[in-house]
Amino acid sequence: MKVILAPDSFKGSLTAIEAAEAMAAGVRDVNPDIQTVLLPAADGGEGTMRSLVDATKGKYVSVTVEDPLGRPICATYGILGDGETCAIEIAEASGLMKLKETEKNPYIASSYGTGELIVHALDSGYRKFIIGLGGSATNDGGAGILQALGMRLLDKDGNDLPKGGGGLQYISSIDSGKWDKRISQSEFLIASDVKNPFVGSEGASAIFGPQKGASPSDVDALDRNLRKFADAIEKETGIALHSKEGAGAAGGAGGAFQAFFNGEMRQGIDVVLEAIEFEQQMKDADLIITGEGKTDVQTFSGKTPFGIAKAAHREGKPIILISGAVDEESRGALAPLFTEVHAIMDEDVPVEDAIANAFEHLRKKTKKVMESILEKEV
Repeated sequence: MKVILAPDSFKGSLTAIEAAEAMAAGVRDVNPDIQTVLLPAADGGEGTMRSLVDATKGKYVSVTVEDPLGRPICATYGILGDGETCAIEIAEASGLMKLKETEKNPYIASSYGTGELIVHALDSGYRKFIIGLGGSATNDGGAGILQALGMRLLDKDGNDLPKGGGGLQYISSIDSGKWDKRISQSEFLIASDVKNPFVGSEGASAIFGPQKGASPSDVDALDRNLRKFADAIEKETGIALHSKEGAGAAGGAGGAFQAFFNGEMRQGIDVVLEAIEFEQQMKDADLIITGEGKTDVQTFSGKTPFGIAKAAHREGKPIILISGAVDEESRGALAPLFTEVHAIMDEDVPVEDAIANAFEHLRKKTKKVMESILEKEV
């Protein structure tokens, strides 16, 4: 029997690979002869890079770059098992988790550190990239990334703009004379589930600005700044990002990638499943188990278990969901997607205990589920 274990991270308690290892331990507790294939997955948000590296047995590279406020930090990017593909996620250098609550400031937060990661990877010889756009602290339209790669964003007097979303109010022109020429020799696959445009009522500032520290008046100002940036980009490239789908991802970094990197933007889970060769592994599998920290209505918007379930259905494979918690109101909608739906906190397990001892709880739940499945087959 071959069982594929493809969970996302259980946020706050287990990484995706740790969750897969817990599930594998539970399967072995029932029968050590069952073949387990660990394919930790993600949906393009935080954790995508690590899932890709862990699932393909790749490696990590650590670099000193700038955090969103310009302070030096150690950030990591990954090299997939093929030795050619570089995985970078914006949250590593430019993520909201890098800041304290009192430090959130979309006027000065910059994606420059993410650009520095790309530069380091280019210097190391890599030309094939997967970029994960989730969890950014920025609202700079990807300006910092562009600046790190040599592009000059100028005011009316020809001076370079300061980093951050606030400085974009002064943009007058773009000088691409020192733009890193290696970008045109590279491939960029952008993993993101965000379909928001660059500006407007559904744009980067309006929808994501508040979680990055923007007040209602800040949102209006930041949106105006991004609109000026989009005007300058259109003048330079002929590409209008204003209403472009996905351009609002990661504070507008999705737009920068679409305009200057020839980046193909795809749903995050699809990018991940392709990179970890999930379809090939699934063909001779007897069972697939996936899961996440909490399953609710948001799962249907392209989260990992949803993508795994769709792939399993295409191959007619049974698929089990084991999550930390399952929203009871969503169970009816989940029924057509999954053969069985289980939650760790189903059985009088307090939230604190479920988080503190997540590995053992997930192991025990997987064991119980597998015992039930094998009993049915007898």
